[in-house]
Amino acid sequence: MIKLTIDNKPVEVAEGTTILKAARQAGIHIPTLCYFELAGMNFENKPGGCRVCVVEVVKDFNGRPRRNLAPACATDCVEGMEVLTHSQRVINARRTVVELILSDHPTDCLTCSKSGQCELQKLAQNLGIREIPYKGEQSTYRVDMSPSIIRDVDKCIMCRRCENVCNNIQSVGALSAVNRGFQAVVAPAFEQDMIDSPCVMCGQCVQVCPVGALSEVDDTRSVMMAINDPKKTVVVQTAPAVRVAIGEEFGLEPGTIVTGQLAAVLRQLGFNYVFDTDFAADLTIMEEGTELLDRIKRFTEGDKSVRLPILTSCCPGWVNFFEHNFPDMLDVPSSAKSPQQMFGAIAKSYWAEKMGIKREDLVVVSIMPCLAKKYECKREEFYVNGNPDVDYVLSTRELARLIKQFNLDLKEMPSEDFDDPLGESTGAAVIFGATGGVIEAAARTAYEVFTGKKLEKIDFTELRGLEGIRDAWVDFNGTPIHIGIAHGLKNARTLLERVREGKEQFHAIEVMACPGGCIGGAGQPYHHGNSEIIKKRFAATYEEDRNKPIRKSHENPSIIKLYKEYLGEPCGHKSHELLHTHYFDKSDHVEIGE
Repeated sequence: MIKLTIDNKPVEVAEGTTILKAARQAGIHIPTLCYFELAGMNFENKPGGCRVCVVEVVKDFNGRPRRNLAPACATDCVEGMEVLTHSQRVINARRTVVELILSDHPTDCLTCSKSGQCELQKLAQNLGIREIPYKGEQSTYRVDMSPSIIRDVDKCIMCRRCENVCNNIQSVGALSAVNRGFQAVVAPAFEQDMIDSPCVMCGQCVQVCPVGALSEVDDTRSVMMAINDPKKTVVVQTAPAVRVAIGEEFGLEPGTIVTGQLAAVLRQLGFNYVFDTDFAADLTIMEEGTELLDRIKRFTEGDKSVRLPILTSCCPGWVNFFEHNFPDMLDVPSSAKSPQQMFGAIAKSYWAEKMGIKREDLVVVSIMPCLAKKYECKREEFYVNGNPDVDYVLSTRELARLIKQFNLDLKEMPSEDFDDPLGESTGAAVIFGATGGVIEAAARTAYEVFTGKKLEKIDFTELRGLEGIRDAWVDFNGTPIHIGIAHGLKNARTLLERVREGKEQFHAIEVMACPGGCIGGAGQPYHHGNSEIIKKRFAATYEEDRNKPIRKSHENPSIIKLYKEYLGEPCGHKSHELLHTHYFDKSDHVEIGE
């Protein structure tokens, strides 16, 4: 252990601890900008580039003062060190650094997507900066707009958080530092548009960006125009991860479950029917679980053509990722659509027919924790005669802004139920929002179908956790089923490469692109690096599951009725037509603009 003083306060830390972490351990705040850590998720960005976290070392390892100010995020503590974090010299240096950053930064704070959540804005306020003394040329770039993400590079401060998460956490490799000097920015290679790059639209770059350089495409105006169109019937579905996170935008503790209030406020916004994506999650289990059992059965009977492991296909960022990186394995993932797209397909066929509504007059809106969902609903294979199964996707943050625009307070809403029949769901569907939840939901149904026996223990706790890669064996009444789980695309890549090389054998693998699964999605309220927020959302997801009267997808009465009245049987002709898809080789899909 190392003993030092920070602001005259004795501190004892382990060897290798930075001054920044030592100060945080001691309850001393040092401002940061480029530094970012998601503790427990193996993500730390510390380029030491912005110099906002500089401190004065009045006594270093040699017993003498350090001549230059030290970046706290990148300087290790040494025995006997004495550090001042807020001396006049330090404050002057921080002010100068921030003023220089602001001198090449747009001042459109009133209309910026990150206003109120901008870390640069907050830092300038805390330092008391009221004017920018440095005037001169400002760098200008074109705005890049994909179906999911807006890249406004004028606002880039070269913190390189997005580059780090894209390359080292997601291993996508879509973003890197390009150009030099005054023109240096983080962008796709050759300054391509995001849609033409290897980007998978996971949006984690948006979640970690401290300013408004990266933000989601805002569809709230289009949704409200649809609601106000008397010719349209507008229905909404809301994902399980939304209900354990949106409360944060209204001052509630992370992990507060607001399912009933969410249904009520959506009605107040003017949606004609309020449904639940959890219904479609139960439907997904029926299709994906049947597909899993069929492959296992044929494999155990000696069919060597069967491709195992089956990969879950609920996460569109993950789907896009394996299309780009594993084109030789496109026949391995389940062909089942995601719950979002299954819902849209059923809403615009089965439900629309029951209600006597023409497909073109029905507008389906999704509330999702995920920015890749905006991209997913625009994929051509999810259109019928030019009409999409899902018309618009709003992130959790977009919905929160919309609620506030209507002068509504989620906390004050009464608890209401979702509409039938596309609003009925089970606990199995709820846990789709957390890493490991999809495969646990599948296991609950697959076990009973495979064995013909009632589950004595519904909770498959061995499938739960927040480790990046984990595997478990599940006993199906004497038949061991090997399951792999990964969240974060780098972890998924590692796991899939092991399978490809024959080093690992699984029956099924679940992958979620975002840390923690959908609860850590890029469309969720900003966590600003606080991993405790993700952990609380995770715990709340399983709490809602425990409180559900029905906890297995195949016992959902509305799902049973849907198959009886319309679909026939899982993975049958009708369900394949509506609920299954195919994948594309995108390994060479990189376009260089003029």
